[in-house]
Amino acid sequence: MTVSLRLAKADYFPSELMPVAVADRAPQPCFPPHVHEFSELVIVWRGNGLHVMNDKPWLITCGDLFYLRPDDCHSFDAVNDLVLDNIIFCPERFSLGLEWQNFLPENEGSAWRLTTRGMALARGVIQQLRQECRKSDRLSRQLTETLFLQLALTLQRHRYSADGVYQLPEGEQLDLLMSAIQGQIATHFDLSAFCHQHHLSERALKQLFRQQTGMTPGHYIRQLQLCRAKYLLRSSDCLIGEVAARCGFDDSNYFSVVFTRETGLTPSAFRQQFEHSSQRKLQFVRHEG
Repeated sequence: MTVSLRLAKADYFPSELMPVAVADRAPQPCFPPHVHEFSELVIVWRGNGLHVMNDKPWLITCGDLFYLRPDDCHSFDAVNDLVLDNIIFCPERFSLGLEWQNFLPENEGSAWRLTTRGMALARGVIQQLRQECRKSDRLSRQLTETLFLQLALTLQRHRYSADGVYQLPEGEQLDLLMSAIQGQIATHFDLSAFCHQHHLSERALKQLFRQQTGMTPGHYIRQLQLCRAKYLLRSSDCLIGEVAARCGFDDSNYFSVVFTRETGLTPSAFRQQFEHSSQRKLQFVRHEG
């Protein structure tokens, strides 16, 4: 991917010494692929959209959390009432002398999510951080770094892997559902059975899900399946039928119909556009050489 947009530190920090700044996006519009001169945390509060990070598409909604390095290329597309906070920071400006990589892991190809409780706690810290980072005096810089450490620890305590590996607290209904869905993309997800297993009201859970994400559970599942399909078509040599099966479709013909309806391209045509792009890049490199 060719990226011409690079976001500069000077446009986001009040001074060359401030280590952290908060860029709230309410709502977040579509934004083209870009990189930064700084690192970034992205926390999604509401709505939904498509987040493409290093060419991998992620369907994002409330509770999703991303750690981005300066050279990570990302963009936002197909947004629907998407509200998030970008907490941007420059590690070289920190003065506490901590090993920040212990608190701020890379995504490493997987997504993180915050529990409902974690979102509430993080929001409170970010509100304080937003006030302090707008100043430029020494005390505010120190307090900003301390608040950022508090935020990093809060995220570390309350985040969980989107594939459902970690044990979630009881009562986190939306988190339990999200984790279960993420772990069963390749199989049929039975919402009624899930609610029965966890003694939850299916109607109330559907209402909560739609209120927080702007989607029904069924729509969310379908978009997750299509995101995985796009990634597999672009990054693997799997046959179309295998892609369909790995994304929860029993019928490859039905998969092709759904994929074409949602993207405007057949699975084969979608794959070919990236194959042609790779060939052009290779020809360019050979020509330049």
